[in-house]
Amino acid sequence: MSMRKTLFSIATALLCFTGCTSVPKTCEQPYEPIQIAVPERPAGQQDAVGLTAPKIDTVRVGFIGVGMRGISAVERWTHIPGVQIKALCDLRPELVEKAQKTLVSSGMPEAATYSGAEDAWKQLCNRDDIDLVYVVTDWKHHAEMGVYAMEHGKHVAIEVPAAMTLNEIWALINTSEKTRKHCMQLENCVYDFFELTTLNMAQQGLFGEILHVEGAYIHNLEEFWPYYWNNWRLDYNRAFRGDIYATHGMGPACQLLDIHRGDRMKTLVAMDTKAVTGPKLVKQYQKESAPDFQNGDHTMTFIRTEKGKTIHIQHDVMNPRPYSRMYQLTGTNGYANKYPIEEYCFRPDQIRTVDMPDHENLNMHTAVSNTVKESLMRKYKHPIHQELEEAAKKVGGHGGMDYIMDYRLVYCLRNGLPLDMDVYDLAEWCCMAELTRISIENGNVPVAVPDFTRGYWNKIQGYRHAWTE
Repeated sequence: MSMRKTLFSIATALLCFTGCTSVPKTCEQPYEPIQIAVPERPAGQQDAVGLTAPKIDTVRVGFIGVGMRGISAVERWTHIPGVQIKALCDLRPELVEKAQKTLVSSGMPEAATYSGAEDAWKQLCNRDDIDLVYVVTDWKHHAEMGVYAMEHGKHVAIEVPAAMTLNEIWALINTSEKTRKHCMQLENCVYDFFELTTLNMAQQGLFGEILHVEGAYIHNLEEFWPYYWNNWRLDYNRAFRGDIYATHGMGPACQLLDIHRGDRMKTLVAMDTKAVTGPKLVKQYQKESAPDFQNGDHTMTFIRTEKGKTIHIQHDVMNPRPYSRMYQLTGTNGYANKYPIEEYCFRPDQIRTVDMPDHENLNMHTAVSNTVKESLMRKYKHPIHQELEEAAKKVGGHGGMDYIMDYRLVYCLRNGLPLDMDVYDLAEWCCMAELTRISIENGNVPVAVPDFTRGYWNKIQGYRHAWTE
């Protein structure tokens, strides 16, 4: 160690011992986060920010995976106008047959079916009468299927998380950019009624400048673990550390902050607890010890954006806690929170235009009353909900979020509009899996978040849903 570094270390130790926290500016050592390589955009390829494709009068769809989530997706699509369900695929023939009966009972024609072989899904993608491939399988197959579908001329919609590694993410980005095919992640939580209403309020300026947002997936999966085919989800938690299921929290948070639409995530830091419940689950369901279990029971991630905003994300699927996506925002003029109760808080002058009793006492220390909250939510109900709320609640799917997600996908495809979520949203929300692992395994150090748009994060200003004129 050099004399300079030795003296700096001694000086720092003495300052800490004496309670002084300031270090002379001349001695500060800049710290660089771990840098993640961004591959160059292949020659002849252009960005897909705001990507549009020719209108499709009738969206012909094929489903890969009709198990836990897939069968409910097939049922929802029987209620969406302007679609044809052309093909169904699953490794298990009995599930394909069940999905076929769903079509018949709804009055729709039977679809072509594929099952029994590991690569049967490729036959579905090879068909020339399909516009969209809808992927609802286990995580490890998502990216491969998405890439293959686009390479064979199909748009693709992939369940969450759509990719688990950076290599998979870049493969999806490059294929979408090259083929000019849409690649959308099926993140339903961005269509939640409270969250979409709050997004509309934010876009109308009600919260002022949004500085901080929070999100999470806190959901005890104890009743579900036995139903994941071949135990794939618990096995993934056993093999990988980090926030491997961040998209439910990330999606609404990133839309509030206009990520890659005027701002971008720049740096993250992650940490986790030790794994306690995970190894017990392996013992319970697989009858073996798991000293190698990787995923901590609880994972936390902190993100800073290019423009100085912050995001806090959590993940816990192991322990007994009430379900929470921890949706929250802090702005210069207001605050919103969904869990455990839905509430708003504002500077009084921000909401004087809202109908409220004359005696209503507004202050910045407590949430507004239910009367004011309900008035606000009526006034700022999102146009998507104004159009679809009644049908969504009737059809269902997580209270209607799933139906709205599918309906909007079809609406945009039929009208040649940019999708509500593009391939860069997919990348930014999914990259948490690998980036948080890198941070945790290197002593919780900062990690730079790649610019997945490769320079085009400022091309569009502000997140907006697309509509016809």
